[in-house]
Amino acid sequence: MSGGSSERVRAVAAEKYVEPALRAGKTRFTVAVRDVIQDLVSQGFPAANTPQVCSALRKKDFLRAHGIEIEGIDGPPSKTSTTVVYRYRKAGHARPAGTGAEILSAVGQEDPNVWARRATENLRGILKDEIAQMGGAEAFMRWVRSEESDPE
Repeated sequence: MSGGSSERVRAVAAEKYVEPALRAGKTRFTVAVRDVIQDLVSQGFPAANTPQVCSALRKKDFLRAHGIEIEGIDGPPSKTSTTVVYRYRKAGHARPAGTGAEILSAVGQEDPNVWARRATENLRGILKDEIAQMGGAEAFMRWVRSEESDPE
């Protein structure tokens, strides 16, 4: 993993996601790893470099250069997956107290479409893990179609 490739990851993320969000006056915004990878692949970047993309998006120099902080990372425990979504905030903006709904209404910065995508990506990641634990898609479908758990 060369530094040049990581710099390219950060440049694409900054140009397409970070800078537009900050110019729009947002103090909180999200960046989905899947979207960054799609942008990079269209430029000839290898699609299999998910860990490098994830690492580049949380590098302290990247955060400092744009005056942002990571508020949270949604995704699997490894934090290296195409389903990872980084939740950034402008540096110096404290996280509001309260439940998720209260925070969202208080902040009002996350677009409903962005929220829906982040939520479904999280669900997709959970479902993917559950299907894998059941032995794959075929085993999962056999279980769904079976009458094992039918209460009748």
